[in-house]
Amino acid sequence: MTAYPTVALAGATGSLGSVALEELLAAGVPVTVLTRKGANSTESLSPKPNLTIKEVDYNVPEDLTKALEGTEVVISTLGTPGFALQDALVDAAIAAGVKRFIPSEFGCDTANPKTRKLPVYAQKVAIQDKLIEKSKAIPSFSYTLVFNNAFFDWGIRVGFIINAKTHVTTLPDGGNRRFSVTRLSTIGKALVGVLANLDETKNKSVYVHDAAITKNELIAIFKKIDSQEWATTITDTAEIEADAYAELAKENPDIQSAMVGFIARAIYGEGYGGDFTERLWNELLGLPVLTAVEVEEVVRSIVAA
Repeated sequence: MTAYPTVALAGATGSLGSVALEELLAAGVPVTVLTRKGANSTESLSPKPNLTIKEVDYNVPEDLTKALEGTEVVISTLGTPGFALQDALVDAAIAAGVKRFIPSEFGCDTANPKTRKLPVYAQKVAIQDKLIEKSKAIPSFSYTLVFNNAFFDWGIRVGFIINAKTHVTTLPDGGNRRFSVTRLSTIGKALVGVLANLDETKNKSVYVHDAAITKNELIAIFKKIDSQEWATTITDTAEIEADAYAELAKENPDIQSAMVGFIARAIYGEGYGGDFTERLWNELLGLPVLTAVEVEEVVRSIVAA
């Protein structure tokens, strides 16, 4: 049985964090969940022998450092509103003697030069740069960046990748460019794999996915499932990016709309690294790549849920 390092998880109740926690606990990883004082967000967590919950104040460095004492790996699955907290979390991790920090990446390839320039990823890039700097200065401290491109199951359920309810969708750049998709549970399993391979993943960018698919292939699967036609519009991801910058330049910009545009460019745009097929770490981490038949089965299960 694999002896896993002790883990502190920040952001354990979010869409990704809750699933990641489930996978970590199921694998037998000893996990301490960090919850903000007064948040009451962890009340729904069922007691487990390998689960500890600690309340922390991210604004009090000493408090955060104390909570991380004895922790070997910190994993952050904090969502966008919590990205700013990662800076304090990195400092506390270093002060507490943590060996590995896995920041809240879990998306598009921000190691790609084009993608990392997009404003939506500014906070992620800043944390990357800080981790790289600290790992060079402190030999005992390291990081792992985990990339999975688009959330597969979540992206379908909320209508981000494709809207299964309205049968209306866009075809970025024609819809024939492959992009990586990954279920939340696969990301959780990837984290378990990283913990089992700390030496191999030290100071590395790790790429995982369930499959690489095109938008047109995805529509074909849905047509096979329910025989309904789709209303599609071809979009130009370069124009989407330009429109997003134009929106940000307005006096009262729609920030969310602009950020969604940048994300679309990163997922689907040519040269932004959205297809991880040639860079996968799946084999080392014990993750299968889904066949076309299995991808269809996943879509069917999401639709039926």
